[in-house]
Amino acid sequence: MASEASNTTELGTWDTIVSFMQDGGTFMYIILFVFAIGLAIAIERFIYLSIMKNKNRGAWKRLLPILNQGNFRQALEYATNSNSAIGRILAYGLSKVGDGRRHDDLEMAMEEGMMEILPRLEKRTPYLATFANIATLLGLLGTIMGLITAFTAVANVDPSEKANLLSASISVAMNTTAFGLMAAIPLLLMFTFLQTKTTEIVDSIEMASVKFVNLIRAASPHEAAKPVPQRAPRTAVKKPVMPKPR
Repeated sequence: MASEASNTTELGTWDTIVSFMQDGGTFMYIILFVFAIGLAIAIERFIYLSIMKNKNRGAWKRLLPILNQGNFRQALEYATNSNSAIGRILAYGLSKVGDGRRHDDLEMAMEEGMMEILPRLEKRTPYLATFANIATLLGLLGTIMGLITAFTAVANVDPSEKANLLSASISVAMNTTAFGLMAAIPLLLMFTFLQTKTTEIVDSIEMASVKFVNLIRAASPHEAAKPVPQRAPRTAVKKPVMPKPR
């Protein structure tokens, strides 16, 4: 009996969803399509950012002891072969270590690496906010079109039935607005979550870059002050004594 009741409840819920979609009209399926694309992007971005975060954490744990030992050649080899964002950025900086390079050159090289990595981290995430706005606007547009159709349909109906038909048509037209908001709200939440996750990864990369630069500064030998060469003392030149006129 319990299983039959649960099956009846599931069928009733499914019938309600199907009826809700069918009553809303064509715009319901367009909103559903937009939501499906946004959901696919959110899942792909979440997986990519999670993998990149784990790779960065592992690469930094591997590189930090090597950098503390001052073995920059081994660190460069590991960073070059690493497929993490931190590894690529530190490879830019490690390639500028030595050969009399200034620290400004090292920092500029790492900024160049950050400019290359950042678009990959933020790729396709802004689409979620755009899809949320599109879903909301499609819901409003579907409602307006439904209202236009409803008022047109009841124009030539008997006045006694006009109120009932009009209220039923308006309730059906509101389905698109409701469904548009139901799609937009999760998309906005996913956009905020992924943006926060991206910011955390960028902050961790910047922190690692600052620690790396400080390690390089600490490991660089300080040039001793060169003694200023002293000039030889000048010998006093005696002026010839002119004879006094008598």
